[in-house]
Amino acid sequence: MRRTPARRPTIKDIARRAGVSESAVSFALNGRPGVSAATRERVRRVAEQLGWQPSTAARALSGEGAATVGLVLARPACTLGVESFFLQLVSGVQEALAARRFGLLFQVVEDPGAECAVYRRWWAERRVDGLLVVDPRTADPRPELLAELGLPAVVIGAPAATAPPGAAISTVWADDAGAMASVVAHLHALGHRRVVHIAGLPDLAHTRRRIDSLRTAAARLGLAEARSVTTDYSDAQGAEATRRVLADPDPPTALVYDNDVMAVAGLAAAAERGLSVPGDLSVVAWDDSALCRHAHPTLTALTRDTAAFGRRAAESLLALLDGGPPLSIQDARPRLTPRGSTAPP
Repeated sequence: MRRTPARRPTIKDIARRAGVSESAVSFALNGRPGVSAATRERVRRVAEQLGWQPSTAARALSGEGAATVGLVLARPACTLGVESFFLQLVSGVQEALAARRFGLLFQVVEDPGAECAVYRRWWAERRVDGLLVVDPRTADPRPELLAELGLPAVVIGAPAATAPPGAAISTVWADDAGAMASVVAHLHALGHRRVVHIAGLPDLAHTRRRIDSLRTAAARLGLAEARSVTTDYSDAQGAEATRRVLADPDPPTALVYDNDVMAVAGLAAAAERGLSVPGDLSVVAWDDSALCRHAHPTLTALTRDTAAFGRRAAESLLALLDGGPPLSIQDARPRLTPRGSTAPP
């Protein structure tokens, strides 16, 4: 037997039960003058009893906002299903948005050009009130576009967003350069002199900061053979980069990976060559996770509260939507957690 779908309560239903006109219901629910305090209270009580909720489409068309925040990710889709960083980040974002009854509109695209096209479409369709922007780039077109569209945004991972004065763009970031310097100091203190950084996407600003920090710290400590190689963050490219650097005539004694997935893939690639970790090779992972804690050996990793990082980003965007000023907010620096994968060479 087919079940009749439940019908959403409408303004007409509220008006009928409250004994008032539909226009009076609209005035009462939208906080507009034209109805008495008693009528406003009666209408709101009936709306709550019926389980009525405002239509986000209607809110957008009336200029009241969509109660929705957008997030577009321009990365290879194959890297997202296994990387814990974004899952934790989004969980923190959702926690902050849910407290204000905001929704999250999420889309994955191929490149920054497609990302900008999505922003323009969402703006034209009034789909979102603001945006969370991830993966800042060294030459990033997005802040200018967001300023042009007048969309409030929070850029996650940049010390400052290059945008025209007056743009409603905040930033939330952590000290990647300082975190990398702490990793290099840890490995140097253990006695490592040949260190390779298996980095992420080369055009991302945080990748560049980590590469530059490795180079600066290595020069200060006299590690002439420290270097970085870039990948797409996937386990496949992480493993391939590991095989390539371990095949060098003077292979590294320590590897630093830009995420947990590549670090675990690197463990397997080292085992293929008969190398033990940490006896023959030390391994460090960026962004601690369950993968790091349950790998064998457990992985030395940079630890931070990624969910809290996402929550602060979402709260910063909500503050902008409430009319607050743009801010640059520095999160706690990731701290190194030594475990079983690092030891003297």
